[in-house]
Amino acid sequence: MTGQGRIIIGIDPGSRITGYGIVRTGRGAAISSIAWGVIKTDTTSSFPDRLFEIHEALSKLLLKYQPEKAVIEKVFLAKNPSSALKLGQARGAAIVTCRMHNVLVSEFSAKEIKSAATGYGAASKEQVAGMIGMLLGIREKIPADASDALAMAYCGATTTPFNNQLA
Repeated sequence: MTGQGRIIIGIDPGSRITGYGIVRTGRGAAISSIAWGVIKTDTTSSFPDRLFEIHEALSKLLLKYQPEKAVIEKVFLAKNPSSALKLGQARGAAIVTCRMHNVLVSEFSAKEIKSAATGYGAASKEQVAGMIGMLLGIREKIPADASDALAMAYCGATTTPFNNQLA
C-alpha cells in the first residue's frame, strides 16, 4: 500500500458490542477514516457463539479493507472478575482473528491512546470522541465503541515505534 498509505484497524472488543475503526495514513501527517462502526452480537446466543460472531464479522472487515496492522487496548484491571474474563476472551478472539489474516497486532494503554487523540492521557470518553471526530473530519455522531476504536487506530498511525514495526 505504499502509494496509498497504510491501513490500520483499531478494535475495541466487547462480548456484546465490539467497536472498529479503520484509518489510512497519507502523505505527511494526513490520516483519514475509511470505515467505522460496531459489531453487535446476539445476546441470546451462547457466549462461545458470540465470540464466533466477533470472529466472523472481523474476518469480513479484514478481508475487505486489508489492514497492515491492528491496534487493541492493553488489558486493564476491572472491578468485576466475570466482566474482565469476558472482555479478555473477546480480546483473544479479536487478536487471533487478526493473526489468522496475517495482520500484526499492537497493544497500547488507555493513557497512550487518549494522549494520541487528545494530548491528555486522562481525557474522558466524550473528549476522545469529540477530538477524534475533529481530527478525522467526521461530522456525524460516532458510537462510543467506534470512537474508541478510531482513537486506537489513530494512535497506531501516529506512534513512532508502531510505524517502525511496519517499515
